[in-house]
Amino acid sequence: MSGPVILAIVCGIAFIVFVIYAIVLGQKRKLSAGIEDMVGKEAVAQTTINPRGRVLAEGELWTAIAEGEEGAGIKPGEEVIITRVENLKLWVKRKPEAKGGK
Repeated sequence: MSGPVILAIVCGIAFIVFVIYAIVLGQKRKLSAGIEDMVGKEAVAQTTINPRGRVLAEGELWTAIAEGEEGAGIKPGEEVIITRVENLKLWVKRKPEAKGGK
């Protein structure tokens, strides 16, 4: 066998090993899509949430329900945290104020 043939075989084997490695790595990765992944993420109120309203989350408008009494009266533009997803509705609570100054 000549040098170019051996080089082509080695490159082909290296490519196959890389593809198999990438497939195995992709199978081990946690699923990061769908509504299950939205819990804990931030959204922005588009309407007043008292106790129902609309929020913008992941680039889409969702119906939101305020979680607990402290969540009622969330104003448009306020940031909220998604606590759960149920029947294509997001349960949200007001994002805690950042504490700690200089």
